[in-house]
Amino acid sequence: MTIRYLIQKEFLQIRRNSFLPRLIVAFPIMIMCVMPWVMNMEVKNIRVSVVNNDRTTRSQQLVHRIEASRYFIFKGQQPSYQAALKEVEKSRADIVVVIPPRYGKAVELVRARQAQPSHSSGGDGGKVLIAANAVNGTKGSIGAAYLSQIVADVHQPAAVSPRLLYNQRQDYKLFMIPALFAIVMMLMTGFLPALNIVGEKEAGTIEQINVTPVSKWAFIMSKLIPYWIIALFIITVCLVLAWAVYGITCQGSLLLVYLLAMLLALFFSSLGLVISNYSNTLQQAIFVMWFFVVCLMLLSGLFTPTRSMPSWSYATTYINPMHYFIDAIRTVFVRGGTLQSIAHQVLALAGLSAVMALWAVKSYKKNS
Repeated sequence: MTIRYLIQKEFLQIRRNSFLPRLIVAFPIMIMCVMPWVMNMEVKNIRVSVVNNDRTTRSQQLVHRIEASRYFIFKGQQPSYQAALKEVEKSRADIVVVIPPRYGKAVELVRARQAQPSHSSGGDGGKVLIAANAVNGTKGSIGAAYLSQIVADVHQPAAVSPRLLYNQRQDYKLFMIPALFAIVMMLMTGFLPALNIVGEKEAGTIEQINVTPVSKWAFIMSKLIPYWIIALFIITVCLVLAWAVYGITCQGSLLLVYLLAMLLALFFSSLGLVISNYSNTLQQAIFVMWFFVVCLMLLSGLFTPTRSMPSWSYATTYINPMHYFIDAIRTVFVRGGTLQSIAHQVLALAGLSAVMALWAVKSYKKNS
């Protein structure tokens, strides 16, 4: 019965705070309604200038292919490479495509040789120069890759037709929305507990708890349970908004989504209490929590594949709960994975959360 009244006290404190209830409602709504539109890793609106030194039907076909692509903004044709380069220097273009003389004849020759397996394609004719502005390395490299694919298709139409099993519309929002669940859960169930005990230390109310016979387990559980309930509310709001705003629904079991959310909430609420137990001021707790949040988020695979990291940084993913959550939630949400397909991630999350919860209890010093 003691823990019941402690939990009631926590909810009374949250309700009497003029800011927290509004934050708990407004934050997930803002993240789900705004971020899927701006957190898009696709590279679009690449400005392209073309220098056509051939002026044949085949070179015009290449120009029209570039102009029709949804990834590029066609900035017209320039008389020379130097003129096109000046456009890049003035930030009016991102990539310059130079079509060489006799390009059309070279393409026809390549196609004729490819139609006769006994002959090798050989030769360097028809090579197209793609000069990309690499100030923004991602935009330059991916834009050049897009153009290289278009040039290759003009030389030899692709014989391979890709078949998409999941996310057939290639909607990037379907890929990012499950990851946004992780961001909302991490910030809401991490920062609020981190500020809880420190706030009571500064207000002096925690001394009243310390002189009571309340056990450390009961006290810490009374701090954790309210944020688990808040986590259930937040993940429900996110799921409803994903369906209502974007028409995106979970392909797998919603019970698995809630299971993963509760395990992540347990870890971050416990981490917040651990930081709160060791901190003496709100400022100290905020900066320490922010340090862990940024590191866990950037090393989780939220924005970039973890396999692209150096081996020493990839090793950190083994103790990163965000990595397991994002991997599992995308498997369930996008692919419709079952418990068996995410068993490894669930066990890892449960183990890390249990260790962190035990640490939260042990680190709380109750001076009676």
